[in-house]
Amino acid sequence: MTVKRMSHKVLDHSHFSRTTKSSLFSTISFAVIFFIIYADIFVSNLPMQTIDLRNHEVLDHNHDQTQVPQEQIESTFITDQSKPQLSIQAKIEELEDEIRDPLVPPENVTREERLVWFRRKLPELEILKSNNLSQQFHGRVLEFLNNGCSLQFYMVWLSPAKSFGERDFLTMDTLFKSHPQGCLMIISNSMDSARGYRILKPLLDRGFKILAIAPDLPFLVKNTPAESWLEELKSGRTDPGYIPLSQNLANLIRLAMLYKYGGIYLDTDLIILKDLSGLRNAIGAQSLDSESKIWNRLNGAVMIFDINHPILLEFLEEFATTFNGNKWGHNGPYLVSRVIARLEGSGRSLDYNLTILPPEAFYPLDWIRIHRIFRKPERESESRAVEMTLNELNARETYVVHLWNKRSRQLAIGEGSVMARLISEHCVICQDLYVS
Repeated sequence: MTVKRMSHKVLDHSHFSRTTKSSLFSTISFAVIFFIIYADIFVSNLPMQTIDLRNHEVLDHNHDQTQVPQEQIESTFITDQSKPQLSIQAKIEELEDEIRDPLVPPENVTREERLVWFRRKLPELEILKSNNLSQQFHGRVLEFLNNGCSLQFYMVWLSPAKSFGERDFLTMDTLFKSHPQGCLMIISNSMDSARGYRILKPLLDRGFKILAIAPDLPFLVKNTPAESWLEELKSGRTDPGYIPLSQNLANLIRLAMLYKYGGIYLDTDLIILKDLSGLRNAIGAQSLDSESKIWNRLNGAVMIFDINHPILLEFLEEFATTFNGNKWGHNGPYLVSRVIARLEGSGRSLDYNLTILPPEAFYPLDWIRIHRIFRKPERESESRAVEMTLNELNARETYVVHLWNKRSRQLAIGEGSVMARLISEHCVICQDLYVS
């Protein structure tokens, strides 16, 4: 904050007067700062109102019949039962977490410099440790999944909750259109919070089953090949690489969640078009060889596996033994491609009862062409092209459209575009349709 100093004539004051005014100013300043902090805490606990963007009505949640379960409130806000609310220090720390991501390494440094930085940062990395909240992880998962779930879905969000935007919300919105009785867990420290609850509230208010839950990473990898890798990382001997560690931990968590609990993993940049309940032990090809029509790259943005499926152990083994934080995709899409190619080459892939779906299942548009579905049709020929694309997506075995967020996040959704039509036909809330 910039403070402007007003010029004024200097009067003849005594030394005592100057000292008194200085003390008075300090007292007033302290009082103002205390009031701002106290007011912020008071305001943050006031009932929130949201706007239904379809009819511009303000929804007063004071009169909403959906109540937050007491145990959810306690697990979200209280780690020490003697503390009924967040302390000022905890509130400041929560705000700092929203401002910075401690998992992003400094740029343009050597490996040795990055290791020094990482060892200094290790005490701050709560994601690597068990704490009072994360130790409740397994019990909370089992309790949540015992809610009559038609299917169980997982997403991973290791960025600040503040960055969970409209496009990320869209994945959940379209998921519940096609799976209204499904259960969705968002594995996330930042979303397991007051801010995260406010983000999810529009769906919770409609009765959909969602749980944002802080992970217990040591528990998730226990008795798997990745357990020793995590210990090495926590010791400071493993180079996390220049790629943000959160990306690679997200790759690890999705594999561990599927192995421990089974279900369906989803990235947060998808539009869900069809019911996924007919798929089992399946992963999608991202691309095919132009001549042989055999897959040449798989992708893990959508993965469907039974609990304790053996190929997930193969994935975890590959993650632990070949980890490289300096190659994008090495521990993600390239990892699943390497493992399955090796199994196919050795003739062992049939032992795993694995289904590899064609690109049209999850990746009907590649990252180079994805921008086309955002464009507003300006001519009759373009309107016809929109209809043709929609008909193809609906007629083919396309379950999901992957949006390639790195390429499309900043694209505006043009009115009447393929994207706009898909959302309007497959969303529940449809909020902020034309917001990028």
